Amino acid sequence: MGGCPGGDEPPPEDRPRRRRDEVSHAHHPPRRAEHRPVAVVGGGALGRRIALVFASCGGHVRVYEVDAAAGRAAVEFVDAELPALVARRPGASAGTVEATDDLATALHDAWLVVEAVPEHLELKRTVLAEIDRRAAPDAIIATNSSSFPSSRLIDDVLRPERVLNMHFFRPPEQAAVELMSDGHTDRAVIDLLLGALPAFGLRPFEARQESVGFVFNRIWAAVKREALTVVAEGVSTPAEVDELFRLTVGSPVGVFQAMDQVGLDVVLDIEEHYVAEDPTRSQAPLDLLRRYVDAGHLGVKTGSGFYDHGTGAPAIR
Repeated sequence: MGGCPGGDEPPPEDRPRRRRDEVSHAHHPPRRAEHRPVAVVGGGALGRRIALVFASCGGHVRVYEVDAAAGRAAVEFVDAELPALVARRPGASAGTVEATDDLATALHDAWLVVEAVPEHLELKRTVLAEIDRRAAPDAIIATNSSSFPSSRLIDDVLRPERVLNMHFFRPPEQAAVELMSDGHTDRAVIDLLLGALPAFGLRPFEARQESVGFVFNRIWAAVKREALTVVAEGVSTPAEVDELFRLTVGSPVGVFQAMDQVGLDVVLDIEEHYVAEDPTRSQAPLDLLRRYVDAGHLGVKTGSGFYDHGTGAPAIR
């Protein structure tokens, strides 16, 4: 599976609804996937990065985004970043990307559809059900959810055997991607992706059991939670925690710097999910995050968060 896009016969746009028990439980792998597009549903900060890596094998990527300005920004981002990515990765070649506000157009003949909408349970459930209804019968459907196991997102999906978690971090700089079954995912789907994703410069890892937070995020969640707590309790400051982290762990990026990069609104959504899963957890990290989010300080994307990203200096709140 070396490239991205192209086409077999187009899927019907409005198939009649069927009960899940009327649908086959075996998923036939996508045909001629190297000649078919990849679709990314959601053109936000992470969706556009996902589009970038899938455009680096000479194929075509479609980004579905209802906000026209966000769609244009996603295409501009890929166009600006793609030449450098191709130049530094052996075997890469520049593909193409387009944005559309029409879901049927975005999904047409795609071999892989990656859902990258905001981290809200009901929204993701609705979007995945609509993708399942409209995507090509052999398409693989992946959710980029960073906190919800895909088993919780498939209530209205008729073909759960082709659905799974595909959790990206910050591609292409962070090439890791975690795959996890929804409990029904055909083994052939996971094996296909384990073999195909390295062609796009990605390193896939499989979570072999269902795990809230997958592998890395379970570890990272504990680090974030304690970092936020020591700042909420007045024990330290974001800048000092980050300096300690960089010096002791050898990471080039501190914990609070990383949260600013992700977006504090996204971090808050994830932390609220973890607290909902385990109500005994401290509310202190949530309170600190809400203070920033409510004031509009979301990190890099708004210019300020725990740091002022105009100056690089710690922000005083």
